[in-house]
Amino acid sequence: MAEPRVPGAGGETLELPCGEEKHIRDLDMGMREFECACGESHAVVMDIHPPDRFIPDFLVEVLREAIETTSEEMPEFDTPHMLGIVLEEFPQQVVSEDVTEDHDVGFSMIWVTDFDSRRLHEIIVELVIELMEHAVSHANDPNATAEFEEQMLDFDVGEFVEQYRDQRDLSADDVYV
Repeated sequence: MAEPRVPGAGGETLELPCGEEKHIRDLDMGMREFECACGESHAVVMDIHPPDRFIPDFLVEVLREAIETTSEEMPEFDTPHMLGIVLEEFPQQVVSEDVTEDHDVGFSMIWVTDFDSRRLHEIIVELVIELMEHAVSHANDPNATAEFEEQMLDFDVGEFVEQYRDQRDLSADDVYV
């Protein structure tokens, strides 16, 4: 006889950056963040979430064309690569778990951050800009580098994130898309 789905029953427990614990099965695929027992909100990202959650489709396509991945499992730039960059920059504020073996959750990888979903969004945009700046610097075209840097002087990450979230209607009641 099949067991009914009970929140928190079975599955792995994830130790959060704040020190609290959360059952992975309590994290819904549509969840972008949750209120923790520590009193803070933690962002949640899963490998199934599309990268255009954070950046426009055209930029995702540019990054996919420009970045060669070395992973056979993930042959093109995607959400796990973005979260890998965040994890590298903020190793104490991000936890990740491979839950491939838990067939009841519907995703393979999960990341939970010490910051809320809006701050994570800003961090990802900042890191993508750094990635783009690095790529432009390798173009051996001083004009391209100078032009990129000039354009970035006028770019406000917070304003971009605000507009992007409004455009995508990412209110607290919505799912991740």
